[in-house]
Amino acid sequence: MKTKPISKKMWKTVRQSLIIIFLAAVTGLLTNHGRSDRLPLVAGGSPEARLTTDTGASMIVSLNEARRLCLDDEAVFLDARSPEEYARGHIRCAQNIPWQSFDAYLDRVWGVIPEDARIITYCDGEECSLSADLARELISLGYQDVRVLVNGWTRWKEAGFPTDGVRHGLPNKE
Repeated sequence: MKTKPISKKMWKTVRQSLIIIFLAAVTGLLTNHGRSDRLPLVAGGSPEARLTTDTGASMIVSLNEARRLCLDDEAVFLDARSPEEYARGHIRCAQNIPWQSFDAYLDRVWGVIPEDARIITYCDGEECSLSADLARELISLGYQDVRVLVNGWTRWKEAGFPTDGVRHGLPNKE
């Protein structure tokens, strides 16, 4: 069976499609460049690159600083994970405000936690974005001093810092 060569009409269609794609990309880049809240062209892979405020300040709190703030009762710790995960174990000084159900828990935040309070959010896992999403929402509600403890639950446990919760049916009081 003999294949037909690509016709001139087909080449013209392919060329026009490529021109449209090129013009769309240039228009998108120019539009993004003109925005005051530009989107990065290359997403930062590190938490430090992803977790910054609009002013460029880092939203990350170190593990040792978080421990000090917890032990000295100088910050409100919010666990952004599900209630089930929270019940299995959490940072001792934390309360559960699950990001996936934030609206249902808003009454635990708004009017209860002062707007000038230092707040630390955390979840579990390097790629977990629940704590960052919760932190950004709190900032949008007017809270000024909100930080994220990246991979907070795992790092906190591994460091042997105080935890509460239930593990394998037994109370977990470390």
